[in-house]
Amino acid sequence: MPVVPYKPEDLQEPRELVDAIRARRGGTLLNLDRMLLHSPPFATGWNCFLGAVRNDLEVPAKLRELAICTVAILNGAEYEFIQHAPEFLKAGGQERQLTALQQIEPPNIDSSVFDVAELAVIQLSIEMTQSVKVSSSTMNSVKDVLQNDRHLVEIIGVIATYNMVSHYLVALGIEIE
Repeated sequence: MPVVPYKPEDLQEPRELVDAIRARRGGTLLNLDRMLLHSPPFATGWNCFLGAVRNDLEVPAKLRELAICTVAILNGAEYEFIQHAPEFLKAGGQERQLTALQQIEPPNIDSSVFDVAELAVIQLSIEMTQSVKVSSSTMNSVKDVLQNDRHLVEIIGVIATYNMVSHYLVALGIEIE
């Protein structure tokens, strides 16, 4: 149950903002958007920022979506997981990997279904989500598997961003469509 009622699905104003969100979402407003639209400045910033995180980064989409799904599971953000699991699969992930993620209990991870890069990103996601601080061994592992510093900065940014998203979703009780 949401803490605050959603804005209506047929919301039209502020027109430019609502149109921009609908354009990014393929014509619809998600429950998340309908909650964000209680604050047009917040919704504007969110739409621009999350649009860039989702569409403009160089870090491989599979690793990005794996990090997002890991954060969602660790934070109990079912909405986030439901939205991003299909994106992980589209980016080359496998159902068995999603199943393994859903049963994650750090430090116990079924490493047999993930490659070295994926395991490094999962561990980074765990440490950033659970303790914020990242161990030097994990940071070195991630650096070893990513192509460059830009990818490192981006994957850390993705994990930090989707921790924010999951906190927002869970705190406001945003429901799955």
